Amino acid sequence: MTKKTSKKIAFQGKTGAYSDIACRKAYPSYQTLPCPTFLDAFIAVEKGRADLAMIPIDNSIAGRVADIHHLLPQYHLSFVSEFFLPVDHCLLGVKGAKISDVKKVYSHVHALPQCRSIIRANKWEPIVYGDTAGSAARVAEMNDTSCAAIAGPLAAELYGLKVLKRGIADNKNNVTRFLGLARKTAVPKFDKKKKYITSFIFSVKNIPAALYKTLGGFATNGINMVKIESYMPAGAFTSTLFYCEVEGHQHDAPLAQAIEEISFFGKNVRILGSYEQHPWRSKRGQK
Repeated sequence: MTKKTSKKIAFQGKTGAYSDIACRKAYPSYQTLPCPTFLDAFIAVEKGRADLAMIPIDNSIAGRVADIHHLLPQYHLSFVSEFFLPVDHCLLGVKGAKISDVKKVYSHVHALPQCRSIIRANKWEPIVYGDTAGSAARVAEMNDTSCAAIAGPLAAELYGLKVLKRGIADNKNNVTRFLGLARKTAVPKFDKKKKYITSFIFSVKNIPAALYKTLGGFATNGINMVKIESYMPAGAFTSTLFYCEVEGHQHDAPLAQAIEEISFFGKNVRILGSYEQHPWRSKRGQK
């Protein structure tokens, strides 16, 4: 068994949520710290109550998971790692319950549509709840054989529920990507033998083709952009911010040059972090 340390890692949700599972797998020596909201997880790191936070960013089925873009400019946390977690949706019921007893299923707003087929086939009533682990806790509290939760196996263990059926998601290739956030910048030393992802945000000048010209530097420097998303700051309809992820390390010359060239047509560039690519990326590429 891995020895626990005094270090803590914050996540949004109740104990037993998928974010909790990701924390335990990615940082097994850390103590997990459940937080009611993503904002609370950010604050826990900024105030020093936690050393890291683990935030879900993307899901292979649902798309963007955590809408944390509005928090990035306010809280200057750094991205230090990524982790991919295969999601094992289970149907959980109270002791003595059978699948034929179930009439209602509780779960997170993203988990319910991911299990649409089994819900429709059994004519269950889907009920949106705060998170998967919270759903499990609620079902355990009600102690009603007609109520079940869709959550992970850890939630079943923690809340004394019975796994009625595993692997109930429509799509078996269900994976969530998480990012590890730290209070202090911790850029890994550049190693040509390793693969990295660099995340950053920027805005563009209000001129024609500004975004096109800004991104041109990545093409000329041979940098592969794996993600770009736009979002508007609160109350602004003329100013757009962009969140980007590219392959490479910020201290590698081609990427450093590409980021420098953003300033010709863009502004307010902020590198959020460079971190090693998780092995899941290479496994996916082999399929």
